[in-house]
Amino acid sequence: MNDLGIVKGAISDVGSIARKVAWRFMPIIMICYMFAFFDRIIISFAKFQLQSDLQLSDTAYGLGASLFSVGYILFEVPSNFVLYKVGARRWIARIMISWGIATALMALVSTPTQFYVLRFVVGAAEAGFAPGIVYFLMLWIPTRYRGRTTSYMFLASACAGLIGGPVSGLILAYMDGVLGIRGWHWLFISGGIPCIVLGLVIRARLDDRIADAAWLPQPEKDLLSTTLAAEAAQIEGGHSLLDAIRKPAFLMLGLIYFLMQIASYGLNFWTPHLIRAAGTKDPVTIGFMAAIPYICGALTMFAVGRLSDASGARRKYVALCLIAGAAGFFSAGVFAHQPIPLMFALAILGAGIIASIPVFWTLPPSIVTGAGAAGGIALINTLGQLGGLVSPIMIGGISDLSGSTTPALYLIAVVTTGCAALVKLALPNSLR
Repeated sequence: MNDLGIVKGAISDVGSIARKVAWRFMPIIMICYMFAFFDRIIISFAKFQLQSDLQLSDTAYGLGASLFSVGYILFEVPSNFVLYKVGARRWIARIMISWGIATALMALVSTPTQFYVLRFVVGAAEAGFAPGIVYFLMLWIPTRYRGRTTSYMFLASACAGLIGGPVSGLILAYMDGVLGIRGWHWLFISGGIPCIVLGLVIRARLDDRIADAAWLPQPEKDLLSTTLAAEAAQIEGGHSLLDAIRKPAFLMLGLIYFLMQIASYGLNFWTPHLIRAAGTKDPVTIGFMAAIPYICGALTMFAVGRLSDASGARRKYVALCLIAGAAGFFSAGVFAHQPIPLMFALAILGAGIIASIPVFWTLPPSIVTGAGAAGGIALINTLGQLGGLVSPIMIGGISDLSGSTTPALYLIAVVTTGCAALVKLALPNSLR
């Protein structure tokens, strides 16, 4: 066999191993990630009853929703450093169990102060989950296959919208008052208890290192380890958090993800509100209609992940998705009071914003390794979560001042367009 044949054979073998790794880890990771986003969806569906029971304005609701991000931001980087020290298996299990308990306790909230405090606790408990998973996959999946694998993970966020919207609507419609418990309380119970069980499954299912994988033959372990080590050796510097901070690419990626999260939280927190404001009042109908952006996002995400892996043009696909998201936000503002055109706008919005995120997360591991990757990825996610802090308050405040969310939708469209321009033009040569 000539040298070219040997190279092709090695690539084929690595691809086979990567698929085996994905089948081992991705189903449980996807279910966990689905519940992470389910938490963001149920808070949006709980909004109507929660505001009524606690006497909250849109601004106050936005503040409470944003305090989740405050807790997440404060504990994000420390959480990922602990994960780097103790291993993903134990730490991600801890995250799942503690945030499940905190989410279920939301059912006991009876005052605005309790709402604010517990949303902060939920965010602190979940801190480190998403970047921890991205870092974990970096330890197991070679670069060539990382786009589609990351897409599978974020596909779970679309599934959360696809399943969570209708289920939330059904719970609000048919569980309100069952056992004397309000419907929005049932939402948080249904979102929290499964996370506790999933934490126990994670502890049994994940392996911290390739060497620990009893389900892989030794030759496959050696080939996978050699491939990942060769990729890490090609990265210049970037082995500590300080190295990551010194790289202009990381600060720019943090800014880009901040702007992306303003758009993402705008979609997650306000979609049911937009549908309701357009004239649909039945919670079950709202739930099924709110699933449409996530269905479109799931389809687009899968296609974009494979295309970006095949071409390597990560930036181009992130930028194109963001432009589609901006068009969706603008159209949602134009058709705010016309249900059918609004749903087309939300479909475009979901297809763009949801699909942009997994491709974005293939970029940071190309810059740093080791503790730098663990801390750097968490830092980017932390900067991004500031967008989750800004977005609900901004939209809620604009809604209270103007009596409409339409001006906020136009503003997010501008922000998302600017974000697409940064992706295309402002990243350093190492990511071009």
